[in-house]
Amino acid sequence: MTRAVRHGDGDDRQPERDGAHRNAAYVDVTPSGVGRHVRAALTTGGEIIRFSGQVLRSLPDLRHHSGEILSQAAILILSSGLIIWMMQFVMGYQCGLEGKYFFDQLGAPLYSGAFSAWCLLREMVPYMFGYIFAAKVGCGFVAEIGSMRIAEEIDAMEVMGVKSRSYLVGTRILAAWIAVPFLFLVGVGVAYAGAYLVNVYMLSGVSEGTYEFVFWLFQNPVDLTFSLVKVMAMATVVIFVSCYYGYTATGGPVGVGKNTAKSMILNLLLIHVVGLLMTQFLWGVDPNAPIAN
Repeated sequence: MTRAVRHGDGDDRQPERDGAHRNAAYVDVTPSGVGRHVRAALTTGGEIIRFSGQVLRSLPDLRHHSGEILSQAAILILSSGLIIWMMQFVMGYQCGLEGKYFFDQLGAPLYSGAFSAWCLLREMVPYMFGYIFAAKVGCGFVAEIGSMRIAEEIDAMEVMGVKSRSYLVGTRILAAWIAVPFLFLVGVGVAYAGAYLVNVYMLSGVSEGTYEFVFWLFQNPVDLTFSLVKVMAMATVVIFVSCYYGYTATGGPVGVGKNTAKSMILNLLLIHVVGLLMTQFLWGVDPNAPIAN
């Protein structure tokens, strides 16, 4: 079935087919098509790893760009801190709520702090940090660097003798390594406040002293350090992927938009892969719990 699209003074444009959009969205699921998709994914993964290695090798050149590093760190904190901390408060509230009703069902409501301690520090705070970091910071890096690429600003930097990878990507990596610990530690405190508020004051399921005793019994500085390492790994992966898609953007603004979407999808996947591996590596053998074997 076809239809003509009429514009203005009655001129009929090329007829459009109803199946055009369906054909544009067609995905080849034959064995050969799946094989092409797998090869393309592996090729992209290899390019990202090579790009990341080139950036890491260029880090010594950043001694000339200390001002840019501090500027990027400040931008990270000022532009992303509020949304990260707000979402961490929501996660704290949710973990506190889950813990309270979970232990109520077991007949041990006084141990709701144990659930909050593990739920927040080991899993929910790192994952929520990764989600917001990928959406807010990662997509911003793709758009910013991609716009510079299509406007030929990166080519101009190379002509002037400025190493674009170290200046655009390396500075953002070091800035994140400076800013992420601060953002994370404040976020942990905000999440703890949310869990404390819902358990002690809103639901009144446990006294202040009992909640604090159990809450701190099930965590220690080692857990905090491990969680920080986990978040740093997630943030580093997000920045490398985002900067790669921004640095290799082509096709004008449309290409930048497509690369932004690709980076977000891949970052969400890698956040879970990194989180799974880090949890297994850091706590899989020794859960670091005050419970006898």
